[in-house]
Amino acid sequence: MTREPMSFGNHLMQSPAVAAVYERLWRPGFTRLFSLGGVGTREAHDALLADLAPAGSSRVLDVACGPGLYTRRLAAGLSDAGLAVGVDLSGPMLRRAAADNPAPQVAYVLAGAEDLPFSDAAFDVVVCLAALYLIPDPHRAVREMCRVAAPSGEVVVFTSLRTRLSSLPGVERLLAAGGYRVFGRDEVTGWLREAGWSRIEHRISGQGQFIRARVDHGR
Repeated sequence: MTREPMSFGNHLMQSPAVAAVYERLWRPGFTRLFSLGGVGTREAHDALLADLAPAGSSRVLDVACGPGLYTRRLAAGLSDAGLAVGVDLSGPMLRRAAADNPAPQVAYVLAGAEDLPFSDAAFDVVVCLAALYLIPDPHRAVREMCRVAAPSGEVVVFTSLRTRLSSLPGVERLLAAGGYRVFGRDEVTGWLREAGWSRIEHRISGQGQFIRARVDHGR
């Protein structure tokens, strides 16, 4: 399968200058953008991370981890036998991650979300937070996330949402020109259901959506 060409947004993520300010300026700016028309997006995002709170010997994968802030937070409750892996296609982002967010139970891997270099069912928790809209082939990335997640685990996504605001004339086209995709309400959840993840929590907050999926073991 041929990889789609890198978008303008992905080119920006390869910039050392963007990597240096990403967690302090860039990502908070997008979080505020997601909050338009809603309330508490950042608070809901933090609550989701706290609720996930992998512990003990859990294996956690942070897809498109950027400079690793969430990776380190996801590793906070892990034991010596646990591991949180951050994966990103940007070398500058991973260098920032290794410098700014190291931890004993954290590792960083250079790889793309559409071709994750891990075996099937390798992780208990797989997350992609505020990044899926930048990935050139998000459907393929979601399939990969489901592949590497254990059947007893979960897949968690925070991403963009098509709303009345983003559907205004020219808005979505402008975002697309910058490499940012806006997802329909049932688009990402549909991909997860296709992959067999039938227990899906779906919360809307402003221009963003929080999705948490598990397999229904009663099926």
